[in-house]
Amino acid sequence: MTTRPAPAARELWEDLARVPVSFPPQGGVNVVVSAESGLCPPGWVGVVALEGSAIATAPTERVAERLRAALADLPVEAVVDAASLHDALPVARVLGPASLSYVSPQGFRPVAAASDVAHLPGDHPAVRGLERVAGHEDAVEAALDEITSPACVVREHGEVVAAAGYRIWPRRTAHLSVLTAPAARGRGLARTVASAAVAHALAAGLLPQWRARPRASRRVAATLGFEELGAQLSVELAQD
Repeated sequence: MTTRPAPAARELWEDLARVPVSFPPQGGVNVVVSAESGLCPPGWVGVVALEGSAIATAPTERVAERLRAALADLPVEAVVDAASLHDALPVARVLGPASLSYVSPQGFRPVAAASDVAHLPGDHPAVRGLERVAGHEDAVEAALDEITSPACVVREHGEVVAAAGYRIWPRRTAHLSVLTAPAARGRGLARTVASAAVAHALAAGLLPQWRARPRASRRVAATLGFEELGAQLSVELAQD
């Protein structure tokens, strides 16, 4: 794959807006109306900032007008900051911000596997078992139940203690999911399984995308060579 991560990432999120929009070339924010936006849950406002510029979607023109007015005086880095939006808009609920990181074949730094990595179907019962052990909140964050790739796993005593895979998104993007059992954390297993999943995605000619909120997850991505290009934030505005 010869696609550079930054332009490909911008094209991905422009596609996910589901209406014509582009990241401003000189910074700033482009706000559009998109009731079917893939940047956020239905009825919410979605904002994605990449490399100093941003796009935002609103469910209606009235909300878009409010959003344009609120974001006009904010620096780009603040439009994906929950506290800044709280000051500028009547925010009811927030998802994120989540960092958006990407890696090219040239930038990828695979790790030597300290444990054997096996491949299982993404819907294998052992993978569901790991989600139960990890707990609902971590399982939802990882979203292993959404992967379309094989699950790269490490087993101990017959149980899966770490797993990673990806879901194919538009623009040949591989959206990564990684999860480790609580008792097995701190031993590099997330890096091991994630490295295997990234290698699998790159071999298929895909662009790996790592979206994360926890600092520990972002550190794993950085170790593997991912470059943090921006962030995504979704907000639900309070009703008048």
